[in-house]
Order: sequence, then structure tokens, then C-alpha cells
Amino acid sequence: MTTSATPATKELLNSAVNNASIFSRKGVLDRLFTRWFDRLVYPQIWEDPEVDIKALSLNHDSRIFTISSGGCNALNYLTVEPTSITVVDLNEAHISLIQLKKVALKHLPDYESFFDFFGRANLQKNMDSYQIHIQPNLDQATLDYWEGKETLWGPRRIEYFTSGFYRHGLLGRFIGLIHWLSKSLGYDIRQVMQARTREDQHMLFAKHVAPVFDTRLMKFLCNRSVVMYSLGIPPAQFDEMDKESKQGQYGMHDLLKERARRLACDFPLEDNYFAWQAFNREYDIKYRRALPRYLKKESFETLKQDIDRIHVFHQSMTDRLKATPANSLNAYLFLDAQDWMDTSQLTELWQEVNRTAMPGAKVVFRTAGETSPLEAKLPESLLANWSTDIEANHHWTQQDRSAIYGGVHAYTLSSVA
Repeated sequence: MTTSATPATKELLNSAVNNASIFSRKGVLDRLFTRWFDRLVYPQIWEDPEVDIKALSLNHDSRIFTISSGGCNALNYLTVEPTSITVVDLNEAHISLIQLKKVALKHLPDYESFFDFFGRANLQKNMDSYQIHIQPNLDQATLDYWEGKETLWGPRRIEYFTSGFYRHGLLGRFIGLIHWLSKSLGYDIRQVMQARTREDQHMLFAKHVAPVFDTRLMKFLCNRSVVMYSLGIPPAQFDEMDKESKQGQYGMHDLLKERARRLACDFPLEDNYFAWQAFNREYDIKYRRALPRYLKKESFETLKQDIDRIHVFHQSMTDRLKATPANSLNAYLFLDAQDWMDTSQLTELWQEVNRTAMPGAKVVFRTAGETSPLEAKLPESLLANWSTDIEANHHWTQQDRSAIYGGVHAYTLSSVA
């Protein structure tokens, strides 16, 4: 099992996020976010791997560098059998989750036991699978995390897999809160899942979801950056979204309503597992169509065979890249992490991207707003050999089934500097 030195999550988050004076508004909000983010945030990642796989042209020759988050993205990429996947994350909870998934793939006896654990994720018998097959094979740091508790009076974290894992973590609980608030306001957003046609989706969204965003309470909540922390949105991202809404002369609640509409209406529900998690709070466990790649039966043997191609590090992206050989990577997934960065942090990261990138390498990332931050923040020299296609980026954005980001951006290294 690949491990690395693991400094405290709080220390890594402080370094990554707290880039403003504590006496400024941003500095105070950044520090609040750091404290809030120091726990399991994403039980499932919210970037569409199908978009990533196509935008990066992933294949057997791919040498991938990505952030872990819920860990499912790295496993989804592994289905194309790339040469290697380097995974980093600032958050020890996310590192512990992908390590748990790696051990489970190696040691659970069959696909059904793996699907029960990470697909259903709500069965008491999952504890038997854990104790027999997974627990004895965990490294000490991962074992300590899952045997530990979030609170003194709560269950062990590993028991989340007996009570609906995807309802835990900051995002899972936030989605639960939205369901509760909607019912308190007289609506039921779960009704979207009753749709049988695309027309039904639009009609049920307009009836059960859209009105929630137009209530006085939701308008108030949507304009509070602290509320967005549970979505993993730091102050810098919130400010970009706020800027976008003001430029468009509509409210923040309208921006979020439109992204919810895309999630509910723009893609068939039968295979959009993001919509299933948002509106039904579970995967499609009956027909098993609305599932991420790594949870599909046809992927299991490939993942089990190739799982050691994933190498996990509890580090920042920049620090890991500094320890990576030159010209050794050709696919980078930065999720939305660059939204957190100031100019100096972004410059340092892209200096290492330029050093480690192979000819023809591609970088894909998301932004909370619609525009890429690179051209405005980076020295021209760092992007001199990189190209991007605005129309293609718009296409990728429209294809992303999670629909929560303002933009998906792809850059390609056209030549060696």
C-alpha cells in the first residue's frame, strides 16, 4: 500500500486556503472554512468522470495526476486501465476513504460484497465484510480514522456504511438539510425522481424544486457564504459565484436554481447518478444503471487487477508535483482547487505543471464561475505553450451531469517550452 508522510489536515488546509490577513473579511471567512472543512466533506465526488475521460482522452498510456475527494474519480479513471494514477488530497478523511476503497477492492471476495459496501452502503452485514476482509489489511492511519468517531457520542465512522454512507459527510448532511427544509416549506424535491420522460422532469422540477429557491428563507441562505461551506465552497469560490450573479443581474438563488434545473432536467434520470444522490439520496440499486463506473459489475475485475496503479499521498498538489520527475505526466485533474488559490499559489502550481508535463499533456479543471482564472492570474510565459478551446469548454460544461459548476476547462500542451 502506498503511503506518505501525513502532516495534519488542518496544517495543509491552512497553507492552501488561508492566504489573506486574519484582520480582513476574507481572512476571517477563510479560517472559518478551514475549520469546517477539516472532516469528511465528499462521500461522493461531484465532477462527472465521463466528461473527464473524454476531455483528457484517457487511455492505456495515460499517466494521471488528480485530487482524491471522495476517491470515486480515481477509480472511475482506472476503468480505462491507465499506466498510473497519482492521487493527492489535503483532507485525511478523503485519503482514508480512497485507501478504504483500495483495500476493499483487493480483499473483498466478489463484486456483490463490494457493491453492498459502497453501492448500497447501508447494510449491517457490511460490518462483517469489514471485520473479516478489510480491517486486517488497513494501514494504521486509515484504520485509526475509520475506527475513530466524529463526536464522542456518535458511532465509529466505519459504521456509516451500515446506515447510508452517502448521507454522511458535510455534503451528505447538507443535502439532507435541503430535503428537510423543502418539506418544511411545503415541497418535496424527491418527487423529481417520479419522472418517466424529459417533459416530466421539467414539470416536476417546476412544481416541487424551483419554488423552494424562490422562498424568502432560501434567498437568505443562498446569499450567506458560510452556508455554502457544507457544499465545500470556500469564500473565494462564493465570491466568484456572487460576482457572476450580479453581472447577470439575477440573485444568487437564481444561479443555484438554474444549476439545480440542469441537474434535474438536462440529462436522463435513468443513468444520472448525481441526480439520484441529490434527489433520492441513494444510487439506483435496483437496476444499477445510475452508478459511477467503478460500481458497475463489468468494471470490478479490471479494478481489482489494476488497483496498485493508484498511488495515494496526503499532500498538496504543488508539493507532490515538486517530488515528481520531469516530463512524467500527461493528464491532470485539478477539480475546482484553483478557485482557492491566489496568484502566487497558482503560479507555483503551474511552474510544476510545466516541468512535469509530457508533450501533448492535458489539464482539466472546474470553476465556480464561468471563466478560467488562468489568463488573469498567471504570467503569460507559463501558458505560452498551452491552448484551450472556449467552444469545447462550453461543450464539456454542458455535458457535466452534476451541473453544479459554472465552467469545465480543458488545456492542452502543444509543444515543449
